[in-house]
Amino acid sequence: MSTTAALFDAPGPRTRRRHLIYAVVGALIIFGIAGWVLVTLWDAGQITLNRWAPVFTAEAWVQYFLPGIRQTVVAAAISMALAFVFGLMFAMGRMSELAPLRWVSAVVVEFFRAVPVLIMMLFVFYLLTYNTDITGPSLSFTAVVVGLTAYNGAVIAEVVRNGVASLPAGQREAGLSIGLTSSQTRRMILVPQALTAMMPTLVSQLVVVLKDTALGYIILYPELLNRVRQMGNRFGNLTVTFVVGALLFIALNLVVTSFAQQLEKRLKRRGKTAGPITEAEPADRVLSTQEGAVP
Repeated sequence: MSTTAALFDAPGPRTRRRHLIYAVVGALIIFGIAGWVLVTLWDAGQITLNRWAPVFTAEAWVQYFLPGIRQTVVAAAISMALAFVFGLMFAMGRMSELAPLRWVSAVVVEFFRAVPVLIMMLFVFYLLTYNTDITGPSLSFTAVVVGLTAYNGAVIAEVVRNGVASLPAGQREAGLSIGLTSSQTRRMILVPQALTAMMPTLVSQLVVVLKDTALGYIILYPELLNRVRQMGNRFGNLTVTFVVGALLFIALNLVVTSFAQQLEKRLKRRGKTAGPITEAEPADRVLSTQEGAVP
């Protein structure tokens, strides 16, 4: 008996018809609500053609959309890189044999996981405001990057640690059996496999980093959301510009997700993952081992 059959019975004709009816009714309700919203906005003059006209001008893209995208991507890219380094460092610290290092790493990771990103951004922003000479966009940029790095680095540290813990015990034992120390086994065998195995989770975290750059809006960082608001206030078409801003965020997230998926496929092709072995491979290996063995 297959696992699927043991969990539930295959739906019959009546159940399939009922599910189809539910799907059609649900789709009609969703389209009906969407149509009502669009008609309401059109009647209020929020999405009429004259509101869309400024979006397709060169000024809108040169002064607002493209600079906002650039600032968003720069902050997200730097935060992603620093968060990855932060996460690896503290993941290794949490798995260390040294108890003090484990305790310190655990405190740091749990603290930054618990504190909201916006609070960290505000704390760094006001700390730098009253204690340094940094001003303007550099100040808000630093606060955004530090906040995103601290929170997402802590999350990545837990992702890596859980990925290592989920690997078969034989991986660690194999490393120790060939003379590697525990730290070398983690660094050379376990962590690379964990990174590949947890790639979907890491991808989702990278998307979170990109979206959370919008929190810089509160501390006046000129990212995409801030630029969209500025343009909407200037041309009086906030609804339209926010719709375009949302579509641009979706496009950026799709690009990041596609890049990460290609990276995951490349890593798997290069054999960086402990994937399942086909049934023919063990037999070939056993035969070659027996032929070359010394009696």
